Amino acid sequence: MKLYFIRHGKTEWNLEGRFQGAKGDSPLLDESIEELKKLGHYLKDVTFDAVFSSDLKRARKTAQIIVAENEHPHEIILTPALREWQLGKLEGNKIDIMKSIYPKQMTAFRHNLANFNAAMFEAESVYQTTKRVRDFVRSLEKYSYENVLLIGHGANFTASIHSLLGFEPGFLRHKGGLDNASLTILETKDFKHFSCLTWNDKSYLEESTHTHIQTKKG
Repeated sequence: MKLYFIRHGKTEWNLEGRFQGAKGDSPLLDESIEELKKLGHYLKDVTFDAVFSSDLKRARKTAQIIVAENEHPHEIILTPALREWQLGKLEGNKIDIMKSIYPKQMTAFRHNLANFNAAMFEAESVYQTTKRVRDFVRSLEKYSYENVLLIGHGANFTASIHSLLGFEPGFLRHKGGLDNASLTILETKDFKHFSCLTWNDKSYLEESTHTHIQTKKG
């Protein structure tokens, strides 16, 4: 099975540099909607057996844009399992301000999650936020899907994808975070071992508008 992970498009809070977790939700920027249409076109020939999205509005809207461009449109199933990290007291705050108040914790959140003290901010732990995505992904094993589209969020997907790949908490952000409207593809045959085929890809913005991924089933 191939798992296509897409981080939602850039939002107003992303532009303003605010923490936007499971309880924050600001609108997509117009420029991001155009990016997402290009990403949708890039993936237009992929036949998705299932499409799952976080039920937060910014992810739901992203999923709708992507699916609208697909040659084989599919129902979007919304699930709280793919929500962004619940960030507690950090929600809505300017990242730069939090860096000045909690420099060590903000460095840990960006670079070494093993040292991030989620309880200090009444946030989900690293284990909690990654486990719900791992459990959801592994629940797909009972289906004979070939291609699955998953729409979610940056902090959660960055950590959860690396967790699926077998990395320990200290290395869940060793490649940095996922960009808005980026594509990451994992593949698995047994749902115990995963390989990364594509990481944080936005090459679709540089390609001809006629370029797209072609995937044939069977």
